[in-house]
Amino acid sequence: MRKLVKSVLAAVLTASVVISLPAVAYADGDDAEAVKKKSYETAPDTDSLRGWPEGPKVYAGAAIIMDMDSGAILYGKNIDEKRYPASITKLLTALVAVENSGFEDEIVFSDDSISFLEYDDAHIGMKPGEILSMKDALYGLLLASANEVAYAIAENVGEKMGGGYDTFIQAMNDRAAELGCTGSHWTNANGLHDENHYTTAHDMALIAAEVSEHQELLDIMQTLNYTIGTTNLVDETRTFQQHHKMLWQGNSNYYEYCIGGKTGYTDDAGTTLVTMADNGQMRLAAVVLYDYGTDAYVDTRAMFDYTYSNFSKISLLEQEKPDEIRSYTDTEAYVVLPAGINYEDLEMEITVLDEKEGTGKVTYLYQGQNVGSTEVTLTPEYVQSATGYTTRLQINEKSAEFGKDIRADEGIPLWGRILIGAGAAAAVLAVLLILAILRHKRKKLRIRRRRQQMLAERRRRERRRTHDRQRRYEL
Repeated sequence: MRKLVKSVLAAVLTASVVISLPAVAYADGDDAEAVKKKSYETAPDTDSLRGWPEGPKVYAGAAIIMDMDSGAILYGKNIDEKRYPASITKLLTALVAVENSGFEDEIVFSDDSISFLEYDDAHIGMKPGEILSMKDALYGLLLASANEVAYAIAENVGEKMGGGYDTFIQAMNDRAAELGCTGSHWTNANGLHDENHYTTAHDMALIAAEVSEHQELLDIMQTLNYTIGTTNLVDETRTFQQHHKMLWQGNSNYYEYCIGGKTGYTDDAGTTLVTMADNGQMRLAAVVLYDYGTDAYVDTRAMFDYTYSNFSKISLLEQEKPDEIRSYTDTEAYVVLPAGINYEDLEMEITVLDEKEGTGKVTYLYQGQNVGSTEVTLTPEYVQSATGYTTRLQINEKSAEFGKDIRADEGIPLWGRILIGAGAAAAVLAVLLILAILRHKRKKLRIRRRRQQMLAERRRRERRRTHDRQRRYEL
C-alpha cells in the first residue's frame, strides 16, 4: 500500500509540475562553439569549497565524480541540474531487469517493441515474435544499446511483475527513488527523447554505484564483442561491439582503471556518458551530461586523474567516535578527503533508519559537501532525543513498591533482547524449580519430624506403661 501511495503521489506531482530543463539554442556553428566555450569556462562548484583542490574544467553542462562505496562527492558541476539522459537510461533498465528476472528467462518481442523504431535508432534487427534469453537481451541492451531490446525487456519483465510495460517504467522510478535519486523522472526504458524523461548527474552516479554491485552486469559491460546465436525466427547470428571507448585498449581514449559504463546521445541530450573506474584504492563513478562527442572522454579522464591524484580514504574507525554513535556497521567505514582537510573539520548529519533497532546512517560533510556516509548503530540517548522513542522499560508499580529500578535495554538488537528474555525466563523457571524442590524437602522434613515426634511419644507412653506395671508388681 505504501508503494502504491508513493506511486500515485509521484504521478500527481509529475503531472502538476512543468520541468524546465536547461536549453541550448543556436543557429550556426559559431554559436555552438560559443556555447561550448562558455560551458568549458564554467568552473566546477566544488572549486568554491575552502581548501578544496581546484578541479579541471570540462565541456559538459553537468558532471560529477562520486566514490561509489561511500557516496562522497569529490568533483561536481551542476550535479543536481536536470538534463536528458539519452541511452545511459539503459543502466537503470538493466538494474531493474536483473533484480526482477533470471538470465534464462525468455524475452519475446512484440509488435509494440519494434514498431516505434525510427530509421536512425540503435537496434539489432529483432522481429516480432522472436525470442531471446534475458542474458542475450542484456548484452544487446548494454553493448549495442538496442532500443527495441530495451522495450522488450521492460515489457516482458513488467508482465512477470504482474503488469506490463508501464509496470516496469514505474519500477524504474521507484527503484531510483530508493537509491536516493531526487531529480529524475523516467518515461521509457531506452532513453529516446521525451520532455518528461530526465535525470541529474548525481542521480546517475547513484544508479551507477548500484549497478556496480551486480557482477553479472559488470561482466557484460566489460565484454568487447558478443554474438547472439540463431533464434526461433532468424538462422543467422548477430555480433556487436562495446561502444564505450575507455574499455578498448589501443585507442586514445582507453583508461586502464575503467570497469564499465554506458554511452548515450540524442540531439536534445547531447553526448552523455557514465563510466565506472577502480584503481584498487577507490571505486569511482563519473557522469557527464550534455557533452560534445569525444570531449566526453576527455572530460571523464580529466576528472578521474584529478580525483585519484588529490583524494584518499580516511578510516572512521581510527577517529574519535561521536557521542551519538555506538558503532559503525561497516568495519571499513571511511570518508574521502583531500590533503589539508582533516576529520576534525567535518560536520555530520544523522538519519535514524530504525528507531527500535537503533540503526541509522551518518553522512559526513565538509562545508555542506558529502565526503562519505555509512550505516551505524546509534546510542539509545540519541534515538530518544531525535525521535522521542525510548528503549527504556517503564518502572511498574510492583517494582516501585520494592524499590526495584528496571533499567533500559540500551538499544540491544531484537535478537539480543530475545536471547536475554529467553535467559531471564529460564532463570525464573530455575528459581521456581529450586523453590519447589526446597518446599518438597521442607515438607519431607516436617513429615519426618512428625513421625519422629510420634515415635518418641509412643516410646514415652510405652515407658510410662512399663513403669506403671512395675509399680503395681512391687506393691
